Amino acid sequence: MSRTGRFSTAMRESARRQIEHLGQADIVVGIPSYYSDDSLAHVIQMVAEGLDHFYPEKKALIIIADGGSTDDTREVAQSIDNHHFHIDILVTIYRGIPGKGSAFRAIFEAAKYLRASAVALFDSDLKSIKPGWVRNILDPILNGYDFVAPDYSRYKFDGTITNTIAYNLTRALYGVNIRQPIGGDFGMSRAMVNHCLNQDVWDTDIAKFGVDIWLTTTAITGGFRLCQAKLGAKIHGEKDPAADLGPMFREVVGTIFILLCSDQTYLEKVTETISTPIFGEAIGEEPESFEVNLEALINYFSIGFKNFGSVWANIIEEKDYEIIKKLAQSKSLKSFNLPTDVWVRIVYRYAHYFCRAEHQRFMILDTLIPLYNARVASLIKILKEKNQAEAEEYYDSQAQVFESMRGYLIELLHKNDVSPEIIIRK
Repeated sequence: MSRTGRFSTAMRESARRQIEHLGQADIVVGIPSYYSDDSLAHVIQMVAEGLDHFYPEKKALIIIADGGSTDDTREVAQSIDNHHFHIDILVTIYRGIPGKGSAFRAIFEAAKYLRASAVALFDSDLKSIKPGWVRNILDPILNGYDFVAPDYSRYKFDGTITNTIAYNLTRALYGVNIRQPIGGDFGMSRAMVNHCLNQDVWDTDIAKFGVDIWLTTTAITGGFRLCQAKLGAKIHGEKDPAADLGPMFREVVGTIFILLCSDQTYLEKVTETISTPIFGEAIGEEPESFEVNLEALINYFSIGFKNFGSVWANIIEEKDYEIIKKLAQSKSLKSFNLPTDVWVRIVYRYAHYFCRAEHQRFMILDTLIPLYNARVASLIKILKEKNQAEAEEYYDSQAQVFESMRGYLIELLHKNDVSPEIIIRK
């Protein structure tokens, strides 16, 4: 994991002085922002309404931790008319590696200084957030839970990294059934916040998009009390799974693999999967359907075979490679299908190679993206005629396959017969 070692704090001096002036707060709500001038005002207003309506007796701070946006993001946030006497709003540019994780660090530092009992985190581009989301995220924390993960109502093709990798590996390897481990909107206790600040990760890639899965995994391995909160549909930005998700894939999946490499001792002790309680009711509109460019996904996979076929032959099992080869050479979209068991073995073998590669980890990870596109294309074909409930049943059954094959990965991680550095040359 890359490291800079430049910043001992994410808080700028001007923001620190404002926080010192406040002295104390019961609740801190953090909103990491970056080029969000068209959506941020709505998020701040919904959060403020939620705090005012559900927690009128508690002193609260809404902190917008911005990544140095050059649009009007901070000006929009500063222009909000705050008429709530018990709510303060602070807008600051965080210090550190550009990314969501550095924003979280600044928010956590503010919460620690203010001795806040509960912290909520909301994305700045949310179009569907309602005041009730604030209650659903914070109530469990105020009632003794340490970490609240979101449980959105999502369209069956939304959240493809979650549905193909993040959900499955969190459930199968760490033994905790959390449906949206990289959801982005979380609740945290004071103890969880302090624990996160004490981890030596803030000058690494965790400071980017990987922070969401890191928070969830840290809550699990740290022995904190976890639950989920229903929030309704999460509507924000581009959704087409065929769009370029490369940077997000590298950061999220790369973080998952880095964590499982270091958590091997923990993983070996997991014997069952625990379902975390889910609180609240979905608030807001139903998830919207959208069109998917299936042909683009398959074309990406086919080009990937031309570029990385020899790499795949070295990483995945021979029988699975033959299936991949036939798919890449097939001209029929109708029969296109990357089977679940093949996909599980591919993910587990990539995780193994990633752990063994000290110098080419992310070069290896890039070669997984076309295979990921093939699996997404397969899911789209399988679930095309299924309703939301049926699609969710399928995702559950897929996760069960990951669970049933977890021993395959554990066995691989014990092996030392791989020299991945020779697979890909610069």
